[in-house]
Amino acid sequence: MDIDVLGALSVRENGVSVTPTAPKPRQVLALLALHADQVVPVATLIDELWGDRPPRSARTTLQTYVLQLRELIAAAVERDPENAARRSAKDVLVTSPGGYLLNASGGTIDVCQFEQLAGMGYRAMDAGDFTGAARQLGDALSLWTGSALADVQTGPQLEMEAKRLEESRLCALDQRIEADLRLGRHRELLGELTVLVRRYRTHENLHGQFMLALHRSGRRSEALEVYQRLRTALVRELGLEPSAGLRRMQRSILMSGPEPVLGQPAAGGERLSRVG
Repeated sequence: MDIDVLGALSVRENGVSVTPTAPKPRQVLALLALHADQVVPVATLIDELWGDRPPRSARTTLQTYVLQLRELIAAAVERDPENAARRSAKDVLVTSPGGYLLNASGGTIDVCQFEQLAGMGYRAMDAGDFTGAARQLGDALSLWTGSALADVQTGPQLEMEAKRLEESRLCALDQRIEADLRLGRHRELLGELTVLVRRYRTHENLHGQFMLALHRSGRRSEALEVYQRLRTALVRELGLEPSAGLRRMQRSILMSGPEPVLGQPAAGGERLSRVG
């Protein structure tokens, strides 16, 4: 089974799509796909579908959605090779004590590929192999075709998973940009960072990377403008001042002293201090 969740949901068995169009069965499949080869408890699936207000018929309705998914899977397993062991839909979408399990049978899962490649990239960064890190993290990020589960109606469980995946994506992106900066690719990064700082208006490390890229490209005044825009957004939206590391970078650019050194990556900014 091949599973893609880093963008639109796509689940295929023998090359045949088993992704339903109806919103609720689609939610069930998405949650099972995210936890492929693991049992997802019935209570978790019910929470995803109805939150804290499940109907009395929740378990029965969930069973109906599972049957609908198995109908799609049954059509796909008919394409199993003639010499392969015969399977039924219940062998793919398995009923287990207390829940259900989607059997990926060794197929490709884009989340697993992303995590493997990103992990290799992080290890390359730690080893000082910035060329390898930029390549591996770039390959990991190329698996994303949009926001995670972009076309799936999300309840509390999928919303939490989508946020987790987005955070993982941001961490990989942050480190790939850091690797490119270490390789002197500051000018090549300017267009990408222009878009990113508009999308993530309070993300400190992306703004710091943009400031550094601009400064190294001889665009000192624009680097300082980036800092001011970030500070305005942080104060207005979060009541926070930029971190000490970013303030040091701003002072260094102001003084046109030694080239500033970017601090450690942080998802939303390192050790922000409150205004006043």
